[in-house]
Amino acid sequence: MRYLIIGNGIAGTSAAETIRKIDAECSITVVSREETIPYSRPLISYLVSGELDRNDIIIRSSDFYEKLKIDVYLGKSVEKVDIEKRQVFLASGEFLRWDRLLVATGADPRMMDVEGRDLRNIFVLRNIGDAFGIVESCLSGAKKAAVLGGGLVGFKAAYGLLKRGIDVSIFITSPYPLSQVADERSGKLIKETLENHGLKVEVGKSVKKFEGNRGKVCGALLNDSSFVEFDLVVVAKGVKPVVGFLKESGVEINRGVVVNDFLESNISGIYAAGDVAEAPDMVWAENRINAIWPVAVEQGKIAAFNMVGLRTRYPGSLGRNVIRIFDLDFMSGGIVNPPSSGKYEILSRFDRLSKKYKKLVLKDDRLVGIALANCVEQGGVLLNLISHGRKIGKLKFDLLERDDYYSVISRTH
Repeated sequence: MRYLIIGNGIAGTSAAETIRKIDAECSITVVSREETIPYSRPLISYLVSGELDRNDIIIRSSDFYEKLKIDVYLGKSVEKVDIEKRQVFLASGEFLRWDRLLVATGADPRMMDVEGRDLRNIFVLRNIGDAFGIVESCLSGAKKAAVLGGGLVGFKAAYGLLKRGIDVSIFITSPYPLSQVADERSGKLIKETLENHGLKVEVGKSVKKFEGNRGKVCGALLNDSSFVEFDLVVVAKGVKPVVGFLKESGVEINRGVVVNDFLESNISGIYAAGDVAEAPDMVWAENRINAIWPVAVEQGKIAAFNMVGLRTRYPGSLGRNVIRIFDLDFMSGGIVNPPSSGKYEILSRFDRLSKKYKKLVLKDDRLVGIALANCVEQGGVLLNLISHGRKIGKLKFDLLERDDYYSVISRTH
């Protein structure tokens, strides 16, 4: 059996390791655009800050592929997949055959379609190369940075730059940071915390045009017609799954590769995992992309089980985020901002003095979403309640008022 994995991020790596544990003799091939062994992508912002170096974020040994008897093609891009001949064609002109194929290509940053986007010192932050490019810009004299986007990547980039002594401003189009995973109350708490620690946060602002001097960015015209000066930019406007090479393959694509409960696409023998997989979501009851590390690990393993014939149903992903923003701890999970059309119940509590905030979202007497600020210590209990879909009845009021969720839940056992 020939297994081909496109992508050597954590989803592809988890899949390769799982296949090898089950089958010691099969052929496993990994193809990756990047030229490095697996590393922790969530930690690359610490390369920017200088708190970690390259070796600190590598997660597998240099002989990883050799030990697992994996044929590896690093620094190679896939151009086309032929499902009839079961072949993958590389940009180098090479082609590879497969019996089972895993698409674990992840996602690429969204670039801005505005004038001046090709000027020097405009970066994204997605891989090791991006991080070191930003570091080189700082070491070459950059003094003032603009981070475009208020998501987690934007926060991490801003933090890293601030640690290097750079003057940082964050420009976001939404009314508060982390609008995809926070609600208005927690988002405003986050904004306040960022500003209290030296970051300028401009909401409702976007770039219409970058200006340059001798080929290097020197500022931008904003949507309110104002002009701001800076000499370094990090664009953090979200990501898009890497699916271009599949466009004419017959594989069903929506945002990402659409897969079923076994992480298999509409084409038999082709699976997907990680940030490229549009897979079942346990609370939205539809296919969604949850681009977080634990989900990629789990999907890689379950895809591998199914690829080798161990039929294993994927329970669905649960979107969740945990982040420390200076002295503010924030956690969210599930449906944080429910649609007005659904029959959702929302309970919330906010203590302005302690900046402690809690929001519970329920549907059909089941917890389906949470947002927590400065009360995250036992937040995993609430995530567990969401994932199990258990009816909680009047316990919801105790869960709202108390932070020791273990004791609340234990009373029902």
